[in-house]
Amino acid sequence: MTLETRITYNPLQCGGKPCVRNMRIRVSDILQMLGEGISTEEILQDFPDLELLDIQACLIYAARRANLERLVA
Repeated sequence: MTLETRITYNPLQCGGKPCVRNMRIRVSDILQMLGEGISTEEILQDFPDLELLDIQACLIYAARRANLERLVA
C-alpha cells in the first residue's frame, strides 16, 4: 500500500471527510493531534489499528492540500 492510497474518501463515512484506510479515523484528527504536540508514539498507542505510514500519509496529504490551495489563491 502506498502512502497515497492510505487516505480514503467515503461520502457515507465521517461526513465525507478524508480518513485513514477506510477507518473512522479522520486525517484532520491526526493532524490536530500532531499540532497539539501529541507524539506519533502516543497516537499509535491510542489507535492500535494505525501504522506509522498512516501518520506520514496524513502529513503528505496536508502538505499537498496546502500547496494546491496556494496555487488556486
